[in-house]
This record gives sequence, structure tokens and C-alpha cells, in this order.
Amino acid sequence: MTEETPISPAPLKTLVESLLFVAEGPVAIAALARALEVEPEKIDAALADLKRDYAERGIRVQRAREKVQLVSAPDAAPAIEKFLGIDGAGHLSPAALETLAIIAYRQPITRPAIEAVRGVNCDGVIHSLLTRGLIQETGRQETAGRPILYATTFDFLQHFGLRDVEDLPPLEEHTEKVLAEAVADAQAAAQTVAERMK
Repeated sequence: MTEETPISPAPLKTLVESLLFVAEGPVAIAALARALEVEPEKIDAALADLKRDYAERGIRVQRAREKVQLVSAPDAAPAIEKFLGIDGAGHLSPAALETLAIIAYRQPITRPAIEAVRGVNCDGVIHSLLTRGLIQETGRQETAGRPILYATTFDFLQHFGLRDVEDLPPLEEHTEKVLAEAVADAQAAAQTVAERMK
């Protein structure tokens, strides 16, 4: 990009808001930058302005990694469900919540690492979370067997009323240590298997 002149005389924040409004789903920040012919840093600044503008309104900017979208405010969920006639049921089981928490705090993470933390097979729970769109496959780990890596989705953020994963409450120090050690042990075990197979 040689020049940084927006393609419209409207302020960049207005243009970003308009593109997010007409988008059918999450939009990559790079795609917004290309469409508006500006650097991605300028898009980040416009998004920060929008977040401040929306702080007391019914709309929020939701971000997951390098994608963003406009969503309704989490506090408005009961009114929206009533207005749209949506049944708020469909709660997650304790096993699903536990697995989802592990993924949310350690993403991207493999199934063996999740199972090392939980101590039980997680195939069914992971399948359920994938089906509900709360997690997604994000690639494969470069170890023996190339296990699938899982991470949370925009639906996860919406389900729990989060703008981005940084809004997750901090873990207690002990919990953080136990979780980190279990994941490290699982990764070390995978590495050992890989070395034995050479």
C-alpha cells in the first residue's frame, strides 16, 4: 500500500463499523484493512474507539485472535431470547464445562493434553463441543501422530458473554500451576513417543 487514504471521506471508525454491520460473520482484521486500503494498525485503533463508544450501549465488538464481529451486549441476552422466542435451555454438562475451560485457558491444546488434565477420555465431550460450535480444530501439533489442536470459537465468546478470551477471569495461582504442569507433562510424553519412533 503506497498511500493511506481511505476509499471514502467518512471517518475510518464509521467505515469499519459499517463493514462489520453488513458482514455475515466474523471478519479478519487484514480483510478490513485491505477493503479500506489502510494498515491493520489503523483498523485496530478504530476498533478500540468503537469498543469505547459501545461500552454503555447494546452492541459490542467481539474479537477472537485476528477476527472481529459486532454482537449484542451480553446483559441483553434474556430480553433478546424472550423477544426472539429462544429457549435458553441446552446447558453444558459439568464434563463439557471442565473440558471447555481447559481449552479456553490453554488454547490451542491437543486432546491428549486435555485428557492429562482431566484424567479421563474426552472424545465424546470434544465431539459435543465441536458440534455445538464452541470449539474448533485449528491445526495439528508437530509431534508424533500430529494430534489435532483445539481452540474456542466466536460462539464460545457469545455463549459466555465475552468480548475476547482476555476477558476470562484469572485462574487462582494453584489452579494455574496444576493446569500448566499437566499440559507440560502431556507434551513431554508425546515428545518421548516421537523420539522412540525415530
